[in-house]
Amino acid sequence: MKTVLTAISTIAVLLLVGSSVSSVYADVPAWVKNNAGWWAEGTIDDDSFVQGIQFLIKEGIMSITQVQESKKSVSSASSSDDPVIASLEAELEKCSEIVKAYKRLDCEKPIKQEILVHTYKTGAEHFDLGPITYHWFGVGSEGNEFEITPTGQPILSVRMLAENTSSEITAINCTSPAICNYDVWDGSKAFKYSGMDFTSGQIVMNPGDAREFNILFGPNIGYGGTEFEYDSSKSYTFRINEPFGSFDVHLDLE
Repeated sequence: MKTVLTAISTIAVLLLVGSSVSSVYADVPAWVKNNAGWWAEGTIDDDSFVQGIQFLIKEGIMSITQVQESKKSVSSASSSDDPVIASLEAELEKCSEIVKAYKRLDCEKPIKQEILVHTYKTGAEHFDLGPITYHWFGVGSEGNEFEITPTGQPILSVRMLAENTSSEITAINCTSPAICNYDVWDGSKAFKYSGMDFTSGQIVMNPGDAREFNILFGPNIGYGGTEFEYDSSKSYTFRINEPFGSFDVHLDLE
């Protein structure tokens, strides 16, 4: 187990820093990086993460026998036709001149958040539900992938931005697969998540705050989720069922 964890740790580090892993298909699912991040943050434990990687190995998506680290250059912020984004990118570029790392990160973080929120608010679909507005780019966008592995296991990842548009502190909640206000419904069966990044089971937001969150539906990797199933004859929805309201988001899975 120690040897496996060592290899897994190496893979996780490479994924988190944006390096490449040889013998991984070019279109590695985004949830692989999500799981690596959640494991690093302690959201999921070692056994759960190992089971997730073992699933990738079994499916032939990843091999831990040929791991190579490659250097990846970080490009400077690109120009944009959106004047707001262009202005924020210019501010972000100035942050790179700060020598001390922690000060540079403190400078970059709020600007990157502003870019993220502006991108969602100007380009995504919007769903108003009580104090929260959900922003979503739809299946096929970054972080919102649907695919079926070579052995037939469907994998669905959902990424949204939740914005508190009220004047009160509020929270969205998902403490466990069994107690989660978010799932996928096929008209007759509910599918619980395989992974998510809600900190301590909830995301607390002050008035005006906006937070991006990720939820994965796929294999049951051993901590209470359900295995996601796909039937092309069925219609799927991502269900939100918070105390402040409910809403079904249609999922175009093909």
